[in-house]
Amino acid sequence: MPLHLCGEPKKIFLVPSRLCGKNKNMMKTFQYGQQHLTASIALGIARGERKGILTPETREKIRASAAAVEQIVANGKPVYGINTGFGPLCTTMISPDQTRKLQENILKSHAVGLGEPIPTEIAKLMLILKLHALAKGYSGIQEQTLDRIVWHIEHDVIPVVPKQGSVGASGDLAPLSHLFIPLIGLGKVQYQGKTLSTSEVLQQHQLEAIHLGPKEGLALINGTQFMSAFGVKVLDRFYNILAHADITGAMMLEGLLGSIKPFSAELHQLRPYPGNQHVAQTILNLLHESEIVHSHATCARVQDPYSLRCMPQVHGASRNAWLHLKQTLEIEINSVTDNPVVFDENHTISGGNFHGQPIAMPLDYACLAASEIGNISDRRIYLSLEGDTPGVPKLLLKETGLNSGFMIPQYTTAALASENKGLCFPSSADSIPTSLGQEDHVSMGSIGARKALQVIENVEKILGVELFCAAQAVDFHAPLKSGKIMTALYEHVRTKIKHVTEDQIMYEDMETAIEMIRSGELLILAKEVAEKEGLELETQWSGEFDRL
Repeated sequence: MPLHLCGEPKKIFLVPSRLCGKNKNMMKTFQYGQQHLTASIALGIARGERKGILTPETREKIRASAAAVEQIVANGKPVYGINTGFGPLCTTMISPDQTRKLQENILKSHAVGLGEPIPTEIAKLMLILKLHALAKGYSGIQEQTLDRIVWHIEHDVIPVVPKQGSVGASGDLAPLSHLFIPLIGLGKVQYQGKTLSTSEVLQQHQLEAIHLGPKEGLALINGTQFMSAFGVKVLDRFYNILAHADITGAMMLEGLLGSIKPFSAELHQLRPYPGNQHVAQTILNLLHESEIVHSHATCARVQDPYSLRCMPQVHGASRNAWLHLKQTLEIEINSVTDNPVVFDENHTISGGNFHGQPIAMPLDYACLAASEIGNISDRRIYLSLEGDTPGVPKLLLKETGLNSGFMIPQYTTAALASENKGLCFPSSADSIPTSLGQEDHVSMGSIGARKALQVIENVEKILGVELFCAAQAVDFHAPLKSGKIMTALYEHVRTKIKHVTEDQIMYEDMETAIEMIRSGELLILAKEVAEKEGLELETQWSGEFDRL
């Protein structure tokens, strides 16, 4: 008897377009300041798969905005950050001949970050996001300054940015200062695999440091590009663990002879959350025509533990959180987030578009949602060790006592899951006044963004261990096989990780499984099998959950 599929038969959602390499809508170029930026496009530029350009129309807007700032300086009317001091010094007037010096000073004085450097790709994403925001023509930035940022991106001369020091309020002041002190010839950069002084690299390329114009320093460091760049990476890697959680969960469901009834379409139509419906359909499709599932269709078990039965509800809730983050982040990375905003020489507004709260809260939500994927995965791992499934021995090994079997890998996932719980305290719930009380409420979104990525890295490890354990559980049901897709995935695992028969060093196999999760190779294989079997990759919700 075939499985009941949600929606039309022979439809499957597994692989996002970013892994397929066949997105017909991919642009060869992206127009900074004009076109709509997405996480996928930003990652494409960072990875050299797309080229970002400044069009003549954009350049004209940039020149007009810079000219407006020059006119403000000439007129002498006080405008924050152009001819006044910063923060609590906003009432201190700066003479016209010192306005350029003021902008260099703000980069120097605010470059106070500490800690290890952030990953180079995230620093490059910061450059891309900031360039797009400045190119909208509301920041008074000079054309030559944006051209130099383009040069940094295209030549992979990426500033070294320490990870600590931003409270996510007046933007990411310290990280953005480190990002842009290379413009004035200071700081360090990553270039050709080495950390070098900026002056050394500029000399190699026969370039001079930029001389900043009025407002430029402030425009460069006011904004949310640190937390947004981390957000782009969170979005990308969060998607990856969501997709793999469905795979490892489906494999474990087979290994533990779980029921597929809780994934039925008619059940989820009664509580129609998009994420829940999507996960239920995906797992049903993964298990389509599984001999293992069919082998116990008439068994006496009434219902499974929650970690198996409630995958649509738990995985689905986390997918809904991912979607919320994607929608919020897409607004953020297409926004003007510096201060003041220059509409023209007679119209400037000193506001709060730099404040990180709009994305700080969704990042905390995403952190919690990612942690729950690891939490339920650890529960399935624990369940697999109990020995309550017919044919599957306790601790996933036939001979125990002398052998501990898979007892201790679950200790590791328990430790990771517990570590994640400690990281889930929302950073946005905190606020410490800064700038002598001028900045009396801050978002801490930069901290939340870093924590979210750390949690996701831990979940990748938990899912890798689940894959390791699930394959071991499935082994005990031979010669029964799964459906075509899951069989291919299982066999791929077994080409790299062998069945365990006695105690051995396990961490190497665990690392191999974790790398399968990180690399996305299982998703690519699933797509190839689906295409070979004539299965489509679209479902009702694929448009929402497939595109970055």
